[in-house]
Amino acid sequence: MFYVQRGTKEWQDMDVAHHLHPFTDPQYFDTKKPLVITKAEGSHVWDSEGRKILDGMAGLWCVNVGYGRSELIEASDRQMRELAYYNTFFQTATPTQIELGHVLSGVTPEGLDHFFFANSGSEANDTVVRMVRHFWEVEGQPEKQAIIGRTLGYHGSTVAATSLGGMKPMHDLGKSLLPGFEHITHPHWYLNGEDLSREDYGLKAAQALEEKILELGADTVAAFIGEPIQGAGGVIDPPATYWPEIQRICRKYDILLVADEVICGFGRVGHWFASEAYGIEPDLMPMAKGLSSGYLPIAAVAYNDRVHATLRKGGVFSHGYTYSGHPVACAVALANIQLIKDDGLIDRVKTDIGPYFRAKMDAVLASHPLVGEVRGAGLLAGIQLVKNKETKELFPTEQAIATKCRDYCLEHGVIMRAVGQSMAASPPLIITKPEVDTLVEVAKVSLDLAAKDVGIL
Repeated sequence: MFYVQRGTKEWQDMDVAHHLHPFTDPQYFDTKKPLVITKAEGSHVWDSEGRKILDGMAGLWCVNVGYGRSELIEASDRQMRELAYYNTFFQTATPTQIELGHVLSGVTPEGLDHFFFANSGSEANDTVVRMVRHFWEVEGQPEKQAIIGRTLGYHGSTVAATSLGGMKPMHDLGKSLLPGFEHITHPHWYLNGEDLSREDYGLKAAQALEEKILELGADTVAAFIGEPIQGAGGVIDPPATYWPEIQRICRKYDILLVADEVICGFGRVGHWFASEAYGIEPDLMPMAKGLSSGYLPIAAVAYNDRVHATLRKGGVFSHGYTYSGHPVACAVALANIQLIKDDGLIDRVKTDIGPYFRAKMDAVLASHPLVGEVRGAGLLAGIQLVKNKETKELFPTEQAIATKCRDYCLEHGVIMRAVGQSMAASPPLIITKPEVDTLVEVAKVSLDLAAKDVGIL
């Protein structure tokens, strides 16, 4: 054992003493203790008390092929023994990094054949910011600096990635919203569509982009960025009319289109990338999470020939990370992509477990008095919680209704996530139908308990 084996309480006390948790109020631990996860296999994790828990979030939207896959573990071991590390600075490359670029060019959407490697979605999106602004400088249009994102968009938590996103609490932390970033409304038909059909609302929401471009001046706008389905914002799946209109507007005004596939990529919605499902033809496409199924940190930005040709004219690209194209992370990513192919996971999500998951969600949860809408695609689902189904009235923020549901889920052996006033699920792509049944039934129990807490049941 490479660490000291301790009891749960000792680990918890040490963690609270030394560790600042992401997206957590430190005072949370004044009354509750951290959950210590010690091992995992398949779709389950185990805590330090030996309790088996179904992981309905695949870690953090990322463990697509499930836990404990020997193919990925062995790939890491082999590569670490052969070449544990070398950098990709100074005109240097390594075989696994070279091979990964080649393999990615075969699974990414048509035309995205060039890659810059990073270590996280946040770093990939920082790269996007510098890349698109550098692109326009080289093109002789240095005034094209503004990048437009969306409210409730999430693109990471570095300062630049936070600015790309539309999460107000993140902007407020350290006053970290940088100049040069703008945001339009997120396309949530259920809450924002009023009396419009989904199709008409999709067009209306997309046209907010054109309005913003005209407000700013097209000659000042560098790019638009959006997740095909917004993940951390509540699993917001846009109407079918939305992305074609966004794309038309970007092309009309010569704005680079960035599809953030950090959550949606590598089979999550039944395609290699959700851009294929929505007919998006991005100029740049950041990816992470499912690239290695979370086994090692790795990310990439894919970009097309137009961007590549301009970057080739631009001199030194003064940007990069110590671990860009890390040889061991690339080896694991290669093994992970091969495993997705060998296990037929893309088609499984598209034609089998994905439809089963959604049908089960609809059948068991859609009629619940707390549920206004079940949404999503493939193995990505959002459950909108409402105080009143007829009026779509939301709960007061202080009631923390989604957090109540999340906590009840965990008490009953399932991990889901609270995002705003929604519950989110994003299980491993290898989840079985009986495991889906368990996840949905526990979600219903948690909704029942939360409803009793607020006097609805």
